[in-house]
Amino acid sequence: MNKIILQLTLVIFISSIFSFTSQAAEKLKPFILASNSAGDLTKKITTTRSALEKAGFEIAGEYSPYKGAYIIVVTNDLLKKAAATHPRAGYIVAQRVALTLLNGKVQVSYTNPVYMGAAYQVKTDLGAVSSQLAKALGNKQMFGPATGLTIKEAGKYHYMFGMEYFTDPTPLAEHPNEKIANRIVEEGLAAKKSGAFKVYRIDIPGTKQTLYGVGMKAPKGKTNSPMDDKFIMNEIDFKPLRSTAHLPYELLVKGGKVEALHARFRIAINFPDLSMMGANSFVNIMATPDAIIETLTNVAGGSYQDY
Repeated sequence: MNKIILQLTLVIFISSIFSFTSQAAEKLKPFILASNSAGDLTKKITTTRSALEKAGFEIAGEYSPYKGAYIIVVTNDLLKKAAATHPRAGYIVAQRVALTLLNGKVQVSYTNPVYMGAAYQVKTDLGAVSSQLAKALGNKQMFGPATGLTIKEAGKYHYMFGMEYFTDPTPLAEHPNEKIANRIVEEGLAAKKSGAFKVYRIDIPGTKQTLYGVGMKAPKGKTNSPMDDKFIMNEIDFKPLRSTAHLPYELLVKGGKVEALHARFRIAINFPDLSMMGANSFVNIMATPDAIIETLTNVAGGSYQDY
């Protein structure tokens, strides 16, 4: 009997090791397609919002970055707990759901929590969040780059030599404490400094972190401004399945400090196979990273420099 128990224990142990190794080696992609079917965009926004709320998600904010696209940002208790696990884990607290009208169909998609957790070096298992989103909206396939990244690859990702990692954020401003920092950011967003505006704010319990979602729209007369949401996505989001859930960008308050993921990382982690040159490439948005930094710095009350 003891020998049988020992053998069963060994089998279970080996199976768990194999399962963990298999999961770690699985190629993940940044976005998940929930559905792609004919329908009215406005009606689908309403039904999607309702489904998310019924699944227990808190809607933190929503906006339309440009015609034919709508984004709903959600969070929940598990995401908030994950966001408190390290000093810069706040970026994981928001998951983005996108509805995109294309060729008479509405694509409903969302960020892949497991991929994003790996990219933001969060050790919490976010499979339950993935399951909740799939149950609420559906899960037809992962999409984004032709080849995905493993959890290990996403955790240490940078686009190429000399470009930033997750651990190389952009410092935007520093204030005496988080209360003042949040007040200044709120005022900057309300004033729509440099074309930026607030999509959401999520305060992370038990920490001094607050995550803001920032929409960016070029001032009138500057339709090709490199910081503009529509301009950027017109250049890089060209595949049949749209990566609209890339938006909006984030700004993180940590105590009195305000930072953002460097745009060269923030864009590349969602578009890791974007070519460096040619049509629909990084070259076409070469001015975008600095333009985003300048915009967010102005919102945060800092002094802009070229990073």
